Amino acid sequence: MNDTKAILQIENLRTSFGTEGEGFTAVNGINFELFEGEILGIVGESGSGKSVTTLSLLRLLSSKNTKIEGKALFENDDLLNLTEEELRKVRGGKISMIFQEPMSSLNPTMKLGLQVREMLDLHTDLSKEDAKKEVLQLFEKVQLPDPERLYNAFPHQASGGQLQRVMIAMAVSTNPKVLIADEPTTALDVTVQKEIIALLKEVQKQFNTATIFISHDLHLIRNICDRVMVMKDGSLIESGPVQQIFFRPKENYTKALIASRPSQNFHLSRLPTVEDFEAGVKPMERSQRKIVSDRVIFECSGLKKYFPAKTDWLGRVKTYTKAVDDVNLKLHKGEILGLVGESGCGKSTLGRLFSKLIEPDDGSIIFEGQDITTLKKDALRKFRRTVQMIFQDPYSSLNPRMKIGEAILEPILAHGLMNKSQGKERVAELLTKTGLEPEHFDRFPHEFSGGQRQRISIARALSVEPKVLICDECIAALDVSVQAQIVNLLLDLNEKEGLSMLFIAHDLDVVRFISDNLAVMLNGKIVEYGDAKSVYESPSKDYTKKLLEASI
Repeated sequence: MNDTKAILQIENLRTSFGTEGEGFTAVNGINFELFEGEILGIVGESGSGKSVTTLSLLRLLSSKNTKIEGKALFENDDLLNLTEEELRKVRGGKISMIFQEPMSSLNPTMKLGLQVREMLDLHTDLSKEDAKKEVLQLFEKVQLPDPERLYNAFPHQASGGQLQRVMIAMAVSTNPKVLIADEPTTALDVTVQKEIIALLKEVQKQFNTATIFISHDLHLIRNICDRVMVMKDGSLIESGPVQQIFFRPKENYTKALIASRPSQNFHLSRLPTVEDFEAGVKPMERSQRKIVSDRVIFECSGLKKYFPAKTDWLGRVKTYTKAVDDVNLKLHKGEILGLVGESGCGKSTLGRLFSKLIEPDDGSIIFEGQDITTLKKDALRKFRRTVQMIFQDPYSSLNPRMKIGEAILEPILAHGLMNKSQGKERVAELLTKTGLEPEHFDRFPHEFSGGQRQRISIARALSVEPKVLICDECIAALDVSVQAQIVNLLLDLNEKEGLSMLFIAHDLDVVRFISDNLAVMLNGKIVEYGDAKSVYESPSKDYTKKLLEASI
């Protein structure tokens, strides 16, 4: 890249939050360049400063108690010195960004198509009719099903993966010179991820777009990037060509990050974390495979959940989306049941049915011998404590006005498990268990990174000592080391306390590592089920083979 022009030059970038003496530095004087047509990857643990670095460039951080110093040179201008009006012309037009959490980035009161069309209205001369056509073509490019319907849908009417694809369509709509992709594939399954990456590479090649690609998925970074930057605690630890970073890393921290990935470690009893690697602790070999209990704790039969897809002018439903269509499934005592499938296949809907957050249209769900669809008052309250759900989007599942310690403490007090003093001790223990600090008790959700917020959600779910955890993409927002910590924590809870889990995820390597049995879902139906090892090594269905091939 030395012969190529640098389109973005960052000099001594330093970003700090809080007042002098009481704040902290999130980005600590880093220097780097972005060249025309290249893809620069940024990796590091949650809270390392990856996202803050790029948000600082476009000054998208709250100005209150935030200090950004240094230079960010773009087209002979310093982005850090532009007026708001000048910077507004750059944002979304010349420099575009795909954010990590689509639900909190999109306007919940505005139709998806209009939100993308708004970008074209601001930065192009297209008529409204032509802009709509362009949006529909973009929706097709990013593999959104039924583009016309989603054009007129609101964010809550689309899945997490579909919302992320809308965000990508919005970002590439203006053919930007620089594209900043902050965890753009976090919410996507492996097949769609592959298609989206192909789309981003096509855009980069066609328009010579320079891309900054932030991700905790090291496998993805290795396959898409030209160069890689490794960050830790706001500092740049190591940078270089992708082959050098992954196959000849110089720094111990980089080696530790790479070692935390589960893809080649199916034989280990635990995933190695960065701390384990740096301390020289080697995980033990997996002992004889666990035999799943014969006792069924959860069982659904003929389960159906349909959502209206199209209505006529009188509001009568013409067609339905069959999110869960005649599903029969069992979860045994102490079992970790993996559930995989493409975005929109019905995984999350099935998890919500199991946790009684929504009611089925037909079929039964039996929990410990009782049909949960008939539960009322005290019995329902007891069930709520026994079965906990960890959601995909940590930001929207946390109250932004409540300190995180209070959010974890609240269910403990609500169920009368402990007094306030004992509860606070339990919260401190849970924060430590999930890789946070007891001192974080008095912070608010916006003060944490996406991965840290997910750990808070997991701590809250564990606070009432449930028998069953419904994990809906609970590791999607986590970097590899924290992901390893959470997977190890879930395995400990499973083995020591007999905790049963429905583990929904699109990361097939992690699902393979943690699961006893595996169910594969397609268009609302379970198309393959069996021992996780057998399904991975000898899949019987073409669809399962397609999923596995996409993850390689």
